[in-house]
Amino acid sequence: MRIAPDQVTRITSIGGGPIGGGWSAHFLAQGYDVISYLHDPAEEAAFRAIIDTAWISLETLGLKEGASRDRLTICFDLEEAVADTHFVQESAPEVLDLKQALYTILGMAVPEGVVISSSTSGLTMTEIQAHCSSPERTIVGHPFNPPYLLPLVEIVGGAKTWPEALSWARDFYEIAGKAPLVMNKEIPGFVATRLQEALWREALHMVANGEATPEQIDIALINGPAPRMAMQGQCMAFHVACGEGGMATNLDQFGPALQLPWTRLEAPELTKELRDRMVKGCDSIAGNRHFTEMAAERDRGIVGVLKAVRDARGT
Repeated sequence: MRIAPDQVTRITSIGGGPIGGGWSAHFLAQGYDVISYLHDPAEEAAFRAIIDTAWISLETLGLKEGASRDRLTICFDLEEAVADTHFVQESAPEVLDLKQALYTILGMAVPEGVVISSSTSGLTMTEIQAHCSSPERTIVGHPFNPPYLLPLVEIVGGAKTWPEALSWARDFYEIAGKAPLVMNKEIPGFVATRLQEALWREALHMVANGEATPEQIDIALINGPAPRMAMQGQCMAFHVACGEGGMATNLDQFGPALQLPWTRLEAPELTKELRDRMVKGCDSIAGNRHFTEMAAERDRGIVGVLKAVRDARGT
């Protein structure tokens, strides 16, 4: 009874924060009708501001046919918000009890067969779906922030999720302008965040040991790996860097020498001194700029990178 992914026209987005608002903006830009459920009317002004901010970048990238902010409906009744939906993207706060209670309601209120996807970044779907009456159609669709610009969405099911729901979600997200990654299994931090956390761990160690400042770390990343990673991931970057021998040459020549840095560092202790160094360093980089100014600068930069990558790939 599930609608085909290319026939979806109505989407319910649950949550009024940056992720819920970001998803709503993305789906609107893709030409869908979006019903956004907010828990409290007091959230509406901030929610609309998220949409308006996102729309500046989305217009620059190019809107799909029929895309309009006028296709947004804000709803404060959860059951009404999901009554006739074709897909649910849930971005409620990361509180397990709250999520489980929410999915108890969604399991009964969302039309039969409709996939329910959670934006969770720290909980598993096995935990979330524990009390849901229809867990077979519940999945995780974890975005990268901001979800209206970064294409990645990591998809994984829980213990009671049907494989068909994952396949449907993969096809839907691709049609909806995302780059879906279907994971092999539930793991803490998914894939991209795990890799990001490895960088974060190394950065904290360098700051704690007085080896580098936050500014120096960001200069190194922005001007080193980051531009290359816009075209090649870490694996292919090392494969291509070693010429005809590819990854085999890389591992055979450099693998033994990397054993120490691969194994020597565990998570650093977050002492007050390390905390203060990080805060002071980031405050120094930010200067007098407000976070909204920095977020707008970030979005303009991401838009430029995405457009450049499109041109480079001929897409």
